[in-house]
Amino acid sequence: MLRTTKAYIYILLKGIAMGAADVVPGVSGGTIAFISGIYQELIETIDKLDFGIFKTWKKEGFKKAIEKYNLIFMLTLFLGVFISILSLARLISYVLEIQPILVWSFFFGLVIASILYISKQIKAWTIQVIISILIGAVIAFFITIAAPAEAPDVWYFYFLSGCIAIIAMILPGISGSFILVLLGSYAMVLGTLTDAQDALVTKNWELLKTSIFKIILFGIGCIVGLKLFSKILKWMFQNKKEITLAVLTGFMVGSLNKIWPWKEVLSTRLDRHGKEVTLEATSILPTSFDGNPQIIGAIILAISGFALIFLLEKAAGNKTRNAH
Repeated sequence: MLRTTKAYIYILLKGIAMGAADVVPGVSGGTIAFISGIYQELIETIDKLDFGIFKTWKKEGFKKAIEKYNLIFMLTLFLGVFISILSLARLISYVLEIQPILVWSFFFGLVIASILYISKQIKAWTIQVIISILIGAVIAFFITIAAPAEAPDVWYFYFLSGCIAIIAMILPGISGSFILVLLGSYAMVLGTLTDAQDALVTKNWELLKTSIFKIILFGIGCIVGLKLFSKILKWMFQNKKEITLAVLTGFMVGSLNKIWPWKEVLSTRLDRHGKEVTLEATSILPTSFDGNPQIIGAIILAISGFALIFLLEKAAGNKTRNAH
């Protein structure tokens, strides 16, 4: 479907918001897509995309192929995601390091609002829906307390990481970057992105070539994962929408443990630069936190995150009406 230039600018901004969410372990880009009103179109567009595009291109022309497969929507959205991830990867890593409580508080408020938003889409609160929420919450909670693995820095693991992480990234409530943390490849993938930037600045062409190769492998994995999983998601939304929304709501409830701002470190490890980073941590009360709990700042940031989702929801309703 064709849109106005203004509508595509909004889609680009939604992609940027999705990319920002996907960089942070504990927050899902799929949640942003759902709240901003493009989730179902995204899944259906991915599912429709196949090699038939070349047949359409040959018989009906390039313009018709673009229109039939909704390519401008896809390219605009993923351009936003790519711009966001590339530009925010270093910044978010830095901010999380210097102000973890405030940053996690912001995302905690964001996810709380997201839970309320997605749960509002459930029209019939049956016993199956309630059980589905509980199952989703339990699964997500146990994912958050699972011990992260150590990832092998080999080519096929970048492909595998992309394939698995992208599935989580497009599911509201499941953080793709957190799945990367569990796989042990979050720092590895994020490091590859920053390596590529550093290589460009320092003109280290060998490092740039290696980094780009790894990024391409990760990207191919993402494409394969998206294509394989989109059919399942499309079927679920068409045939079991209430149950699907319930499970996703449960996932988000269970994931709150991961983004709770106050943590006690249980174990650490050395990253690839020899710096000590947290490996495992458990959620604690602010009053038990060893250091300044920053409670006032945390509350303000949590409210800000909550308000942002509320504003996104309102904006999405307005833009949907004006998009065509």
